[in-house]
Amino acid sequence: MREIRIGTIYPATTGVLPAFLARIGRKFPDIRLHVSNGSTADIIRQLECGKLNLGFIRPVENIGSLRFFSIAHERYLLAVPMGNPLASRQEVTVEDLRHEKIIAFKRQNLSYTERYFSETFAEHGPNDNVAYTCDDTFSLISLVSSGLGIGFAPEWTGELPGRDVVLKKVTGIDLKIGLGVAWSKDDPTAARDDIIDIAKTLGRPGR
Repeated sequence: MREIRIGTIYPATTGVLPAFLARIGRKFPDIRLHVSNGSTADIIRQLECGKLNLGFIRPVENIGSLRFFSIAHERYLLAVPMGNPLASRQEVTVEDLRHEKIIAFKRQNLSYTERYFSETFAEHGPNDNVAYTCDDTFSLISLVSSGLGIGFAPEWTGELPGRDVVLKKVTGIDLKIGLGVAWSKDDPTAARDDIIDIAKTLGRPGR
């Protein structure tokens, strides 16, 4: 039985990936599908060395010899703990953030889109208020949920269970993070038009 090996970052597992697996399963019932989780950087490395056939990843500045097709965009929203006064505000502005403790990603861990977000926030927001930094989105949401501060996170985090966090749009900040599928043009499995076409049908506009 032939196997397709798929690498995915966590955000893809809540919507894009299940739809893709269902469509592949219907079209190719004799194919075994193996799914593994990882970071965008890890998935790119495994695609390059042939350990994976397809990868659902964030856009990066340099993807080398791989092919990439963008299928989704999500907004960055402000994650606020339930007990914070901002959680009940009808409208939140950048000025409202100037007296809050900020939780941010470390610069060296940012993808291209997240780096753009960081630069934009540095221009408009209270960078001097950054009290905590972390490597990943789960850590950021956990810190916010604990009441330690506020921070920007992609909107898929609103689907995480058991988090005392509210996501708020900040007036004047409209930033999005991408999601797409990557594959090697030299991979005979991934390069099949029918498989890539199924991945491309998963495209959806940002919410």
